[in-house]
Order: sequence, then C-alpha cells, then structure tokens
Amino acid sequence: MPRTSGATGVEAVRRSAPGHCSSPLCWMETAMTSRLDELDRETRIGGMGRERDREVALIDLTDFDTRKAEIADELWQAATGLGLFQLTGHGIPMARIEEAFALSEAFFALPEAEKARMPLKPGTNAGWEFKSQVRPSTGTPDQKESYQITRPRMDGLWPDEAAIPGFRNTMLAFERANWDVAMKVLSCFALKMGLDEPFFTGHHDPASPEYQSTLRLIHYLPMTDAKPGDFEGWRAGAHTDFDCLTLLHQKTGQGGLQVCPGAEAEGGDWTNVAPVTGIITCNIGDMLMRWSDDRLLSNPHRVRMPRPDEYLGPRYSIPFFAQANRDAILQGPLGKYPPITAADYIQNRLAANFEALKSR
Repeated sequence: MPRTSGATGVEAVRRSAPGHCSSPLCWMETAMTSRLDELDRETRIGGMGRERDREVALIDLTDFDTRKAEIADELWQAATGLGLFQLTGHGIPMARIEEAFALSEAFFALPEAEKARMPLKPGTNAGWEFKSQVRPSTGTPDQKESYQITRPRMDGLWPDEAAIPGFRNTMLAFERANWDVAMKVLSCFALKMGLDEPFFTGHHDPASPEYQSTLRLIHYLPMTDAKPGDFEGWRAGAHTDFDCLTLLHQKTGQGGLQVCPGAEAEGGDWTNVAPVTGIITCNIGDMLMRWSDDRLLSNPHRVRMPRPDEYLGPRYSIPFFAQANRDAILQGPLGKYPPITAADYIQNRLAANFEALKSR
C-alpha cells in the first residue's frame, strides 16, 4: 500500500472507510470504534490467573544480512505463537546498555521537584510521570514512575547537563541503537507479509516531524516496609502494548514480567519471562497486530509484585516502543480492519491509559 501523509493521507483514509461520510464527527466515530476493540480486550485480563511454564524463543541476530531468511522464519514462528521472544547478537554493546541503566537510575534519583519540571503532558508521550498510568485491566495506577523520550517533543523536557552529565546525548544514541534493531526485526516481518522489506522502516522515519517512537525509562518502586497486602496485585497491570514492536531491556535479578497468550488471557495462564542484562525481550504491539491482519499476535503481559522471598528493591527497565509515524496509514494487506492513521490510533490509546493526567 503506498504511503500517504498529512491532510491528504487522512482524507484518503476517510474516503476509504466503510460507510464513508465527509464530516469530522463521522471520522472520529470510525476511529473510536477501532479503538474500542483493543480496549475491551484489556478490560478482560485483570485477574490473578495461574502460572505456567512455556518456552520463550531466544533468537540470534548474528550475521543478520547473510542469515536473514532463516532469522525471519524464526521471528515469524515466535510472533505468531507466544507473541514474545528474546534477542541475542543484536549488536548493542553491553557497556552501552549498562550505561543507559546507570543514567536511568541517576534520573530517578533526582529530587521530585526537579523531575516535576519535565512533566508528561496529555497526548505527548514525552516527559516524566509518577503513578499516573492506569490500566483498563485493573483500574488502578501502575506502581512506577517513568520518563518518556520522543525525539520531536522534547523541548524543555531534558534534565540539566550539570545534574546528569551526558544524559541527553547518551539516551538519544541508545534510542537510535534500539531503532536500528527494531527495524531489522520489522524488515523480517515485512518479508514474511509479502511487503517490500523497507516498508516499516519508511513508516518509522526518525527524520520526520511525525516520528513518534519512544524510549521509556521505568522505575518500579521498591517494597520498602512492605505489609502482606502490598505483595498482592501488580507493579504494572495486564495490558497489550499499542505500538508495532517493543524492545525491552531488563536487569538480571529484577524479575516480574509475565506473558499470557491472548486466547488464554481471560483464563489467565501466565508465563514468567526471565530478565537477563544484555538480552532484549521483544513483543508484538496492537498496531502491528492490526497491520498484519491479526497474523502477528499482541499478547497480554504484566509485571507482577515480587514475592516476600524475592528481591524487594527497585526494579528498572528500559523499553523502546517502535510506533509508526503519525502520518502512516494502518491497514493490512488483507484489509481486515478499516484504515486509521497512526496518530489517531496512538492518541486513542494514550487517552485510555493516562486518564489521571486529564485533570492536571
């Protein structure tokens, strides 16, 4: 499908939508109808469920250019099954990953008043927030704070260089390194979907003002003076990501991530995903599931509370969310879903997850 952009692209989506009418209200109703399918799914996955061991595919990207067909087959098999897999041989040096985690810890150690000068504003997906992400699955805030880096929206949102030397340049370089890995994976999915291999790369263009991929630093709060009831529930409630592809960096010993295949989510058989520093955990997002006509699976995941006999300190993770540029038109080769712009899709999902910010 050829790429369109700006007002022309939006108008093209309006004209091609079933039951087309020209009014903005009609278009809004179409976009909201698309949104509700995913949100309704999230409301059904909030139960405690059970734990079940499953194999999590570990895929080696070494010699990517010469092994691309083989790697594409492995990625496709993992993404059409558990919907979550892990990567080695991805090319991001361990030293760069450890540096990113060290700077993340330094950021969250800043005084709250200083972090509050870099607030996450509604609809921007850039800046700092504290316990304001409310999952439709639970209706309660995640037990974390986070800082979002979205390149075109960072004016006034960087910490002072004197406070954390090298933070801005290091994080922008780390964001780009993750983008490189994500585009390799997405090029494999394009190949398997019968699209041009650079298809998704063109729709995630960092040079475009419409770029909206995000690097997120996350600090899950420590279990300080925890009472028995504090160990119930989740640090991050069950959800599906609303991007194309998530690349997640975790630290060895700081566990809690669980995944549940979508068909079983309501019954709740959850699989623990071991954290290993240097190994990237990936999952498919709703945007790509829709774009692939539901062939690639965006499965629910969550971060459970630690148990009393486990590590109880702070948990840090760094996900990169590959989200198509705002002017991209989401519609798969089979046309299973009506087209929608990536801008509208992301805004609808952000609104549902950050209700607490609306009154600020």
